[in-house]
Amino acid sequence: MAIRQITIVGTGLIGGSLGLALRQTGFAGTIVGCDKPEVLDAAITRGAIDRGASDPREAALDSDIVVLATPVGAILSLLERLAPAIPAGTLITDTGSTKEQLVERARLVLGDNAAARILPGHPMAGKEHGGIEHADSNLFRDAVWLVTPIDPEKSYTTQQQEYMELLRSIGARVIAIDPQRHDRLCAWISHLPQMMATALASMLREELGDDETVAQIGGRALREMTRIAHSPYSMWRDIALTNSENIDEALQRFEQELAHLRENLRGPGLREMFESANRFGEGRG
Repeated sequence: MAIRQITIVGTGLIGGSLGLALRQTGFAGTIVGCDKPEVLDAAITRGAIDRGASDPREAALDSDIVVLATPVGAILSLLERLAPAIPAGTLITDTGSTKEQLVERARLVLGDNAAARILPGHPMAGKEHGGIEHADSNLFRDAVWLVTPIDPEKSYTTQQQEYMELLRSIGARVIAIDPQRHDRLCAWISHLPQMMATALASMLREELGDDETVAQIGGRALREMTRIAHSPYSMWRDIALTNSENIDEALQRFEQELAHLRENLRGPGLREMFESANRFGEGRG
């Protein structure tokens, strides 16, 4: 079956960018948004959606695909509300940054039907500033879009396959991964860097205040290290709550590495750490 209508719940940076990307690559179906009225107005004006509704159930009516593009906590709540209320033929997917709790919640709500009705997803793309005003039709081009099938032993449904083809059409590289492995890897390669940037920027502000000299002499390294510190707490609160064990493990390991570095500022270990760091990423594109 061809996908005729998609509902995007949450038309901010990720949801809005998805709508813009679908339109840019020729998706001919209807795109319905669900958000606050003022956000929907902006999304319609930008061409990310065709029409909107503030109630998720109303927005999902007659859609083949429902994409939950809100913070993780809202995704979990929306799944519980929507899954029992919409037709079994409607596929629910999401864009959240953690997956284990979503998979557990899907199984709790839908039982044996969860694998066919839910396809958890996570685009590895974003910006430090959210909102429909920052949405970008090219945000997902050449980016990885992870999916974590609830039952990897089962084949994808036709609808799931068609949705993944849509993602490929906007330039994303779709990769399937186990939800537990997803959350652990993301803790190390995404969540830890965010916490590091947040801690660094917070420390610098406490230590140096609003000293204008910092902005004048701070170079590219400082800008790159603190860029994502502008990311919204509202999103990262939910990520921290739903992946706390993995993030805690990564932070503890990083603390150990910092302690080792501090102990070797005048020792041979500093050179070893630099040489090891220089080799990170070798052999990758």
